[in-house]
Order: sequence, then C-alpha cells, then structure tokens
Amino acid sequence: MPKILIVDDEEKIREVVREYAILNGYEVDEAGDGLEALDKVSANDYDVVILDVMMPKLDGFSACKQIKKIKSVPIIMLSARQEEYDKLFGFELGVDDYVVKPFSPKELMARIKVILDRGKSHGSQVLKFDGLSIDAEGRSVMVDGQKADLTPKEIDLLLYMVKNKNIALSRTKLLEEVWDYDYFGDDRTVDTHIKMLRHNLGPYRDHIVTVRGMGYKFEA
Repeated sequence: MPKILIVDDEEKIREVVREYAILNGYEVDEAGDGLEALDKVSANDYDVVILDVMMPKLDGFSACKQIKKIKSVPIIMLSARQEEYDKLFGFELGVDDYVVKPFSPKELMARIKVILDRGKSHGSQVLKFDGLSIDAEGRSVMVDGQKADLTPKEIDLLLYMVKNKNIALSRTKLLEEVWDYDYFGDDRTVDTHIKMLRHNLGPYRDHIVTVRGMGYKFEA
C-alpha cells in the first residue's frame, strides 16, 4: 500500500486530504510543519510527500531542500501563491508537481496516482551512450561510473527524451508527456529542467540538443 506524508499547518486541509487518500487506498501520515516533516521523512519511507509552502518553523521550500538531501522521494507542493516565480523555484528544487490552493482533492489524488504510476511504467533496460548509462527500471543514471544526482523529474524528462531519441520534441509536448497532464504555465519550466539536467550529465550534456524555435531532442 503506497504511503503518503501530508505536511500542512492547517489541520482542516490535512483532514480533507487524509480522507480522500484513505478512500483511494493510501496509507497516510501527517506533519504540521517543516521540522516535523523532516523527522518523519528521516524515520519512515514515503512514496509521495505533499508539502505546503507557507508553514511555521520551517517553510515548504526549505523543507523540500532538506528532504531531498535525506531521501529521493517525489514531492507535490501546495501553495496559495500563484506567482510563476514560486512555481519555477519549486521545480528547480526538484518538486514533481505544484498545486495552487484552493484545490480539488480529486485532482490532487489524480496527480498522486500519476506520480506513483510513473515510477512503475519504465521497462527493465539499461541504455548506454558513451560513458552515460541509464537504468530505466532502477531510475538511476551513471556518468563515467559515478551516480548522477538527478531529481525524479529530471529522470522522467531524460527517460522520455531517450525513449524518443533523435526526435525533435516541442516544449509543449514535453510538458504534456513528462508532467502527464495539460500544464497551463510558462514553458520555461522545461528550459529550467533541461539546464539542470545538462549540468548533471557533465561531459555528456551535448546529447541534449536545442532545436531552435521548437524545443529539444536527445541525440544518440
């Protein structure tokens, strides 16, 4: 049974999300602030963390940074703030999804399912390109024998591009396929993730080619 951690200082929101999560067959744990969330993540294994931005003691963005240092777990950020900067900053931190309050609990459950299904969907195969080794099933990437520190979203992006290698992919296509639903926002989200991905691929960054006026492709 997938286990979810709900982190929000508003008890009512935790209660609503908990009820829907249980109805959808998930095991649920809760935390009321960022510091408590760090303790919970350190002591338990979660399949998804739902993390509010505005919290006492330790805000969601700071908690996200610390959680990523502890474990590689998918994070859905909740926020009442709709500014594009906040969303892009969250994605730069490795957030897998960003949901603006007020939100539909049913939509949140759908997004959780997308993230959980994503982790199961890649076939058993290790792909190699020069000194770059990509384990699709294990969701790990090796650069010259050293494990690359990629976020879950960067791995999703790389796997999709490799699956469609040598094919030019528009930013809109990447948003739809990698984020798994229609994303209404600035397509610079893709550019931000590509930049981080290239950095983490080191000497093999040139496999990701910019297609002028369109998007990107993975060139094998």
